[in-house]
Amino acid sequence: MTTYDFTLKLAVPGDLDVETLETRLFEAGCDDALIGVGLKGRLALEFFREAVSAHEAITSAMGDAKCAIPQARLIEVGPDLVGVTDIAERLDFTRQNMRKLLQSHLATFPLPLHEGRASLWHLAEVLDWFQVHQRRKIDAALREVAQVSMQANVARENRRVAVEQLNHFDDALVS
Repeated sequence: MTTYDFTLKLAVPGDLDVETLETRLFEAGCDDALIGVGLKGRLALEFFREAVSAHEAITSAMGDAKCAIPQARLIEVGPDLVGVTDIAERLDFTRQNMRKLLQSHLATFPLPLHEGRASLWHLAEVLDWFQVHQRRKIDAALREVAQVSMQANVARENRRVAVEQLNHFDDALVS
């Protein structure tokens, strides 16, 4: 068994108070999560879950959270999307050194998901690049959880886009 560290960000009903959320989550098996509430209707659960795989850890946490708060909707699983500063912090670089490394390896560094003033990458792809191109030892649990987080986020986004496309086609048929 390995302990996996990951975060689930959820949209929850705004009328649920923190005490109710905590009680429901604890009773549903999320006693291995730190609960963060900020914006009304948003919840972050940082899990430290033991499991045989990152996939099992994340999917069981998602199921437990859904059982506790059936109306909850997944926003994001992390760690996944990272910027230059995030990458530098995870790999013990300065931000400036990370920028230089990125600029000197543009041909092989993973393409960003978004490029601009604040570019974003999938952490799993960045970790793979460091392991292959920089021969850097990457924590296996972090690499595995980043891969599963990316897959969960891409699957969620694919479902969202597919539903929007279906709705658009339904509207076109009715018109």
